[in-house]
Amino acid sequence: MPAKISIIGAGNVGATSAQRIAERGYADVVLVDIVEGLPQGKALDIQQSAPVINFNTAVTGTNGSKVVIITAGLPRKPGMTRDQLLAANAEIVTGVINNIVKYSPECIILMVSNPLDAMTYLAVKASRFPRKRVVGLSGVLDSARLSTFIAGELKVSPKDISAWVLGAHGKGMVVIPRLTTVRGKPLTGLLPEETINKLVERAVQGGAEIVGLLKSGSAFYAPSAGIARMAESIIRDKKEILPCAALLDGEYGIKDSVIGVPVKLGRGGIEQIVEFELSAGEKQRLYNSAEGIKLLIKQMGLG
Repeated sequence: MPAKISIIGAGNVGATSAQRIAERGYADVVLVDIVEGLPQGKALDIQQSAPVINFNTAVTGTNGSKVVIITAGLPRKPGMTRDQLLAANAEIVTGVINNIVKYSPECIILMVSNPLDAMTYLAVKASRFPRKRVVGLSGVLDSARLSTFIAGELKVSPKDISAWVLGAHGKGMVVIPRLTTVRGKPLTGLLPEETINKLVERAVQGGAEIVGLLKSGSAFYAPSAGIARMAESIIRDKKEILPCAALLDGEYGIKDSVIGVPVKLGRGGIEQIVEFELSAGEKQRLYNSAEGIKLLIKQMGLG
């Protein structure tokens, strides 16, 4: 019997995540939204694609999910930062978490709502779950964006690139070019520093660039791909090491803040936080990123 994944929020990110998960066939999907008819309609539409694409998983509604994906919240508008979403989305996410604890008390929570790192911290505190059972989408998406831009610059396949983006999701992200490789070779030996800096800056602004182009709404294809990969690693106990937002308790010299770090994802959620060897300067950048998140935590009255 397939595992069940609930997705809270049937907007673009939530519905596309449901589609990706259903097509991969590793879990049945539950779409939930406060808008009457929206999750039912999208679930029915996705289900009717099964005979064409040939998948057997169900997209319906039920309780007791193994994984709960939270995409609920207000999307960014042009000119709006993730931080400006803080107050409104904190209220929304708190209500969602309370229901998750009630109906799926043993689940693993995957956070997508922005500002991502602050909402992940809020989810840990509001749910009172062990930190290993709350993880946020950050570096999987940011690394994918950086890989896309590097592939375009070098005219290679994205499959040839291994990129690691750490730190906060947004302007506080920490990109360490020497950790990124192309066919096993460090990026720093393949491109001049000036070009690398331009690619990094575009990755940092990746979400804002899409918001500006769309005029209304924000990215959902790449975020849904990232969250589907994280969910698959958990459901199938793949133990993939992926850059994700996690609550730290001394790792990298950081405590009581959420930032993107390499984590091993398996059946238990975060099964290990992997610590890369960083220089003093790189550690400082990561620390500064975490301190920025602590400011948002204080604004929510949690710090």
